[in-house]
Order: sequence, then C-alpha cells, then structure tokens
Amino acid sequence: MTSDSITLTGLRVTAHHGVYDFERENGQDFVIDVTVWLDLQRAASSDDVTQTIHYGDLAVEVTDAVRHNPVDLIETVAERIAAVVLAHDAAEKVQVTVHKPEAPISVPFTDVAVQIVRTRA
Repeated sequence: MTSDSITLTGLRVTAHHGVYDFERENGQDFVIDVTVWLDLQRAASSDDVTQTIHYGDLAVEVTDAVRHNPVDLIETVAERIAAVVLAHDAAEKVQVTVHKPEAPISVPFTDVAVQIVRTRA
C-alpha cells in the first residue's frame, strides 16, 4: 500500500439526509473530508493528470453522491462516498469523514461526524 494521498477537506453540500422529517424537508449542510491513497509516482514523473485521480472531478463526484438520494444516517452517506472513490482504479484506500454541523442535538456542540476507512477489496 502506498503512502501517497490526495485530500479534499471541507467540501460543503446542502442535502436532505436525516432521521427526522424536518431534516428531510428543510435540508442542511454537510461537510465532507476525503483522503484517498494511491500511487502518485507515475503522475509526478509524467506530469500527466490521467495518471492520477483528478481532484476536481473527484470533488464533483463526492458532492453529487451526497446531494442525491436522501438516507437516514450519515454512516450510509459515508459508505456511499467511499464506494464512489474506490470506483477509481487508482484508489487503494479511502478515509471519509461526514460532518453534520447542524445535527438536531439538544445540547451545545460544534460538530458531529462519522469517519470510515475502506480499502479496495
């Protein structure tokens, strides 16, 4: 496994995930962090974007995966994102954090997040 990685931090998406009806109706912001491990040596030596995962395209793919098909749990959203990233042949491992800063919690808080790590099967 390589130690090279690409990280996207703070992708902000408005979506309608949540257990409660008002979350589904009103929507809220979700913040996504993704780190994907892949071998960047060929891309670096060739200076060819096709030898890596284009981080701009990946950002769009990740935000599209979050934006559509509402589910109850951010754990499910995280799994969906991991699958999108690992669909890239170059991806060996991914870490996904889904933040829900507007979660319906009755005490003061800054953030709630789930984090998963998945590797290519």
